Amino acid sequence: MTAQNGKELEHVPAEQKAYATLLMYGCWIGIGIMVITYFFYLSGIIEPFVGIDKVTDLWHLPSDEFSQRLDIPGGWGWLALIGYGDFLNFIGIVIMGALTIIGYLTLIPAYIKKKDFLFTSIAIVEVLVLLLAASGILGGGGH
Repeated sequence: MTAQNGKELEHVPAEQKAYATLLMYGCWIGIGIMVITYFFYLSGIIEPFVGIDKVTDLWHLPSDEFSQRLDIPGGWGWLALIGYGDFLNFIGIVIMGALTIIGYLTLIPAYIKKKDFLFTSIAIVEVLVLLLAASGILGGGGH
């Protein structure tokens, strides 16, 4: 099934096309930011929080011990270190991680307008669950 003049996509609702477009461009923006910030890190334009010599000395440690020895904060504490080259690249990662939430937020008004309250409810619950998970309140240690 190949797309000929986009005919196979005619049945796809506009809000789903917008969501897919947001994900596509958002991912490329996130990747672009990661490439640029990684260049800043590699080039030394922006000083890292953890020097490469320390990284290689402690590379063998589990992540929690690695972070503890280097005094790297957990959870969202990395935001305090955003001015360092090795933490600056987290911006691109956060953008890509937030795309699903942003995408669902754009779907909610479209579903409300269509009076599709089931999908509206699902999108709202999804946003709330993702925000709760990202907040760190549950203590899952995912970030």
